[in-house]
Amino acid sequence: MSADKYVIPSHLDDPELIGFWTLDEFLAMVIPFTWGILSQHIVIGIGLAVLGWWALRRAKAGRTTSWLIHLAYWHLPGGFPSLRATPPSYLRLMVG
Repeated sequence: MSADKYVIPSHLDDPELIGFWTLDEFLAMVIPFTWGILSQHIVIGIGLAVLGWWALRRAKAGRTTSWLIHLAYWHLPGGFPSLRATPPSYLRLMVG
């Protein structure tokens, strides 16, 4: 039996990783790469994938992982994040 049977995270708040990337970084790379394969522009797809990963990494630097969801809640139309427990973002003043 090996001692590596169980993986114990060093921090409780560590995000789950796919390879070396978090889920949102992985999607920022896979979506342009898939487009590049389907449109037969693989080099452009790889370039856009690296650019998307780099831009997302820069946007998230020093912030929480849910920062982009919060930004989308405030600036995109009401049903985008579909949060049920929160009021619509256009209601800035609450009664009560």
